[in-house]
Amino acid sequence: MPSPSAPPAQDALPRASPRALSGLLPFLRPYRGRIALAGFFLVMAAAATLAFPVALRGLIDTGVAAADRGERLLALREHFLALFGVAVALGLFSAARFYLVSWLGERVTADLRAAVYAHVLRQSPEFFETTQTGEVISRLTTDTTVVQTVVGSSLSLGLRNTVMGLGALGMLVWTNPWVMTQVLLVLLLVVLPAMAFGRRVRRLSRASQDRVADSSAIAAEVLNAVPVVQSYTAEAREAARFEGATERAFATSVRRNRARALLVAFVIIGTAALLLWALYRGTQAVLAGSISPGHLGQTVVYSVILAGAVAVLGEVYGELLRAAGATERLMELLHARSTVQDPQPARAPGVAAAGSAVRLEKLRFSYPSRPATPALADLSLSIRPGETVALVGPSGAGKSTVFQLLLRFYDPQQGRILLDGVPIRELGLQALRARIGVVPQEPVIFSASAMENIRYGRPGASDEAVRAAARAAFADGFIEALPGGWDSFLGERGVRLSGGQRQRIAIARAMLKDAPLLLLDEATSALDAESERVVQAALESAMRNRTTLVIAHRLATVQRADRIVVLDHGRIVETGTHEALVAAGGTYAGLAALQFMA
Repeated sequence: MPSPSAPPAQDALPRASPRALSGLLPFLRPYRGRIALAGFFLVMAAAATLAFPVALRGLIDTGVAAADRGERLLALREHFLALFGVAVALGLFSAARFYLVSWLGERVTADLRAAVYAHVLRQSPEFFETTQTGEVISRLTTDTTVVQTVVGSSLSLGLRNTVMGLGALGMLVWTNPWVMTQVLLVLLLVVLPAMAFGRRVRRLSRASQDRVADSSAIAAEVLNAVPVVQSYTAEAREAARFEGATERAFATSVRRNRARALLVAFVIIGTAALLLWALYRGTQAVLAGSISPGHLGQTVVYSVILAGAVAVLGEVYGELLRAAGATERLMELLHARSTVQDPQPARAPGVAAAGSAVRLEKLRFSYPSRPATPALADLSLSIRPGETVALVGPSGAGKSTVFQLLLRFYDPQQGRILLDGVPIRELGLQALRARIGVVPQEPVIFSASAMENIRYGRPGASDEAVRAAARAAFADGFIEALPGGWDSFLGERGVRLSGGQRQRIAIARAMLKDAPLLLLDEATSALDAESERVVQAALESAMRNRTTLVIAHRLATVQRADRIVVLDHGRIVETGTHEALVAAGGTYAGLAALQFMA
């Protein structure tokens, strides 16, 4: 198995900018009303916090410093009630803000996950030639969780502290203009280096997420192949490979956390220095009689609010940088464009009363990952409605490639394919694929019941139609023998079934779809001799009134085809019936001699 890619060099770490968060705007826009309401409560909570020092100044100057004891008691009662009122307002506004932004974070994350997943499902197989499934899953889970944390918590916290910090700064400038002018000049010496250092944190955040995706990709690949891993006694090797990937992710995250810790320490020490400087100047002013004790208390609280806001913003900025990396990775998936697109406008397919007519005209095609190796070369073939054509030839001859092009998983570099007289590039993808039934060589069984697995071919089919398709595919017997019958859970990837049983489920699914064009890719390869005989008869019944293309290495399954087409290196080298090709003594005759003599 290939080893995971090494982490990028330090000077080549991917860059992510907070501007990447703008990719979330389309997901936030539908909830403008809630965002505005959350913003209102956020401002009101900040205002309540900023009102606290004003009430405290009145408490000190008129309640504590008053000369008459009776006046002091009355003033204290009034000011404590005012302070309690501020606290109640702060609690209510903060609770409302917390609920709204938490709801927003959950909602946006759900929408983002659904949008990315739906978009990935529409990608052509070319996309998965370069993107590992485990990496996509990592982005759908880990990265969206990071975005949820920021949208539902960190962003709101950052905005709240921005409002409070600016408000506290404004009050300090208004009440102590000379002192704050000096403080603001020193503040620049804290903010500018912090911003420069933040770029380092941003690059490490993106790199850390990439390393986590690497380990997820390895896990997804190996867990889907556990029997093979165990049969080759490779458990220790695979565990070591996964451990190596997680260690690389850990090392990168340690570097990120170290950088973030230094950034936070720098911001806290810088703001503490500013706070102490402001307190020192304020204490001197009280001793000089320039300001009252209440004024100093107000200054102290505003300074604490400002220092706390700056410290929190330093931490939030680190979270935003991490979310920017996650958002950038998600936007890469959302902005990926499939090479196979629906035509605009799409034409309607022709009539297919007795099967579809298929015409391949001078097809030339190379897979994107192997552009120098042609999979098909000037291949032309016409198939009449209702005809059964078998494609045979050695591995790599281009048989499966014909199926992939018919389904428009890829488009040929040259030539065209017509279905019932209409070029398939002019048909909508849904309309095209709705007219094709497929039985793959490796059938896919979903984590659902037997009934739902067969109904996947036609979601609206009745239970009786599903049972009829299963009977035709010789699958009803073993299904009814399962512990739960038709409602039996078949396990992930059908692990509770044998290979032949999985293949019969796939055949029943295709028969239920009842499409005019049927593609059989080694459809009976996993069946025993008795089951193959019965299923072959069922398939022959299903082939009536529809066009069928059959891929088979076992030539016994294609002898009754109307026509056999022999492919080699992407070209048609022979065509005819079984008897005619055997008599011709060419490539097919050699393949037949090898198999039947064996």
